[in-house]
Amino acid sequence: MSGEGCARILVVDDVPENVRLLEAVLASRGYDIVSATDGSVALELAETAKPDLVLLDILMPQPDGYEVCRRLREREETAVLPVIMLTSSLGSEKTKAIEAGADDFIPKPFDHAELLARVRSLLRIKRYHDTIKTQAAELLELNRTLEERVRTHVEELQRLRRLQRFLSPQLADALVASGDESILASHRRQLAMLFADLRGWTSFVDAVEPEELMRVLGEFHQTIGRLVRRFEATVGFLEGDGVQLFFNDPIEIPDAPLRAVRLACALREEMAELTPRWHKRGYDLDFGVGIALGYATCGEVGFEGRSDYAAIGAVTNLASRLADEATGGQILIAQRLYAEVEDDVEAEPIGDVTLKGFPRPVAAFSVVALRQTAREPSPVSAP
Repeated sequence: MSGEGCARILVVDDVPENVRLLEAVLASRGYDIVSATDGSVALELAETAKPDLVLLDILMPQPDGYEVCRRLREREETAVLPVIMLTSSLGSEKTKAIEAGADDFIPKPFDHAELLARVRSLLRIKRYHDTIKTQAAELLELNRTLEERVRTHVEELQRLRRLQRFLSPQLADALVASGDESILASHRRQLAMLFADLRGWTSFVDAVEPEELMRVLGEFHQTIGRLVRRFEATVGFLEGDGVQLFFNDPIEIPDAPLRAVRLACALREEMAELTPRWHKRGYDLDFGVGIALGYATCGEVGFEGRSDYAAIGAVTNLASRLADEATGGQILIAQRLYAEVEDDVEAEPIGDVTLKGFPRPVAAFSVVALRQTAREPSPVSAP
């Protein structure tokens, strides 16, 4: 029942003229009328026609109005169905009608205005009851599914925490939303690999208290963390004074080499503010960066309860060794990566360098700056 004019009223009277009179009064007000001339038909219509209110004559052949009302109250679906009883008697029938379960009582002949007012009043109560019943059903359904929804939410949080160990927050959110972790399976991908670590770290560790060591690490890691979010890098590891970041996996991007160089240059700018503060505290620390481009096998590695996302291959070793070779504040990039970014990056060749683990010298370039035309990194979106 969505409104007064849409309400359906069941009129029950064994006198056809009375039925027609009530139909005329109510239908003119927009009510939908169904009628019955005996109690048995009235009980059937109460079940099949789903009325919102019943106008019920008392004196009818069995079952009479009292019996019809009692049976309506016995049924769960009609237990609160509004019932107005009509009778020409003003004696004890009013009390008996209330005892039978009637909600109201109108004597015959009835006043049209009074009848309509009482119908409207009971229909309003019926609407309130229907609303409460619907809300109770919705609440029951919410409670029924609450455990499942909580379990699903906890699983999503666990997946998000797991992914956030090695993905930028925005990528982890996107992957959780997609519900697809297949990209964590082992696969091969071309990456821009970046290593950065602190110069002078070994001597520093031997010279300071653990609390100050943790303070410096916290400052360095916070700087790295801001850049990971800004450039949407994937974290290979963040341990002690070293960090491994890579681009183009698990989400493929078109500007991986340039994005890696942009992050390195941004790190140099950040460290230009951080290292002087360390120097004032007497700490001779700096940093170096190495970046390379090549193929690696990527995927989740570890065991139950502890895993990481790793990229394994020669490109990883090359970036790491270039970082070891870099002097304080220097960004060294491999020749293959430089070929991809030379239009956007000012770099100086430093010649061939001999790197541990590589049988032949490797050509490397030192990044001076980004050119004015260097493209801003485009946002990464999950598939």
